[in-house]
Amino acid sequence: MPPDPSTTSADEAGQLTVEAPGADEVAIVPWPLLWRDRFRRRAETSDRYPWIVLMAALFGLLSVGFLITVLSVSITRIADDLDTTPDVLTWVITGPILAYAVIGPAAGKLADLFGARRVYLISIMGVGVSAALTAAAWNAGSLIGFRVLGAALGAAIGPASISMINKLFPPHRRALALGYWSLVAAGGPMLGVVIGGRAVEAWGWRLIFEAQVPLSLLALVVGFLVLPETERRHDVRFDAAGSAVLAFAVGALLLGLNRGPVLGWSSPVVLGAFVVSALASVGFVLVEQRVRHPLVPLRYFRRANFAFPIANQFFANFAYMGGFIITPLFLQSVFGYGEARTGDLMAPRPLAFAIAGPVAGWVTVRIGERTNAVIGASLITASMLGLALVEPSSSDWLIVGALVLSGVGMGTCAPAMAAAVANAVDEVDLGVVAAAQQMVAQVGVVAGIQILQTVQAAREPVAGLVGSYHAAFLAGAIAAGMGVLSALFVRSTHRDRAPERERGAPEGAPPAFVVTARR
Repeated sequence: MPPDPSTTSADEAGQLTVEAPGADEVAIVPWPLLWRDRFRRRAETSDRYPWIVLMAALFGLLSVGFLITVLSVSITRIADDLDTTPDVLTWVITGPILAYAVIGPAAGKLADLFGARRVYLISIMGVGVSAALTAAAWNAGSLIGFRVLGAALGAAIGPASISMINKLFPPHRRALALGYWSLVAAGGPMLGVVIGGRAVEAWGWRLIFEAQVPLSLLALVVGFLVLPETERRHDVRFDAAGSAVLAFAVGALLLGLNRGPVLGWSSPVVLGAFVVSALASVGFVLVEQRVRHPLVPLRYFRRANFAFPIANQFFANFAYMGGFIITPLFLQSVFGYGEARTGDLMAPRPLAFAIAGPVAGWVTVRIGERTNAVIGASLITASMLGLALVEPSSSDWLIVGALVLSGVGMGTCAPAMAAAVANAVDEVDLGVVAAAQQMVAQVGVVAGIQILQTVQAAREPVAGLVGSYHAAFLAGAIAAGMGVLSALFVRSTHRDRAPERERGAPEGAPPAFVVTARR
């Protein structure tokens, strides 16, 4: 027989207290919470606990990132299945990218206010639900809507995971951890591009999203068991006005960039979108100056290690992803390569990124964020210049070499810049600044893709097919060069080796770092 409700109560920890006549109060803890607490206490006693949390967070991040682009190479096949046109279904890719960039800052702020762990788990749950809905889509509109919903709900996973990682790792070790985060964040969408076509051809596009449901459930369980509790702030209110104005500014900008190559850059729609974006940006600054608890504290933009790393990532992503999209077109239209050979030549690029990300994070700990960012952006510049030299008679090895340089370059600078930003802001704002950095990088991605394609199309009647692609790659090289210039203004985290006896370290232990995050 259940306890009398009049004699039961629950505390904040989830304990159920039962009062019985003539007996002492008895605290009953729900067994799932008890099992979770025991599991987490055991994990927290491990010296590897920060790495356990890192792997758990990245598992969820990968499951979301992969789905953003998994359908990108199968648009025609899916359009036939849903009785629509490929032009309409391009919004299956564009829509989630727009939603991710627009919703990101608000999602990051929610993670800071309500607890990164709580927001992360809710976001994972939302992704699973949207995946189930996507698998049941009945037409193009429903498919696009459910994919946009999934991206919006999953937008909090990235900033929430970064917030938890940065709180567990000390400043001088953050670049090392963020090397793996960058690998998954950038590698997931690329993995979707590389294997998406084969997966859809073998199993169908619906089965991919059906399989996502149990994966999301698994990520939810792992996160529930492993991720650390994060404090909920009651002293700060959510900046709804700032979030709405910023979303409007970013959404209009991305819409203008997306429609520019289609409608023409002088189209009233495109120009109107840019004007609206500019006005909304000014409005965002005015709102943030007046609210008590701003979405993104404007004082951070006066800090070199906030503003310049974000600029570096804008230009690096501009060149990196712009080149990622036009290179397959170059290989197929100029060299006449098929999809399989093009995929084989492109594969070393994400592989190089996968290897470089974690290695660069380790190197950053030793040589500093600025050096890594300068080297990384320089390699991307060299990659674009190398591709600009490729001729129809060139060896495939020249193409592969240039693509490898691009992968190594992005993998080198991304974790260093993420760590520099994290070390430059207050801990309570780690989620929202991570989201802001991702938002700017996403704008760079869209701008790079659209502008490099526009340059190629505009130059083709004048310079010919090969020359038009060379012009596009040179435009990418200029953008990457701006990334190098931005990196020069970043200040590396200061590290002084302190004598062991001053640190209280046991005899024979390796020297420790005294870290000061320069802002």
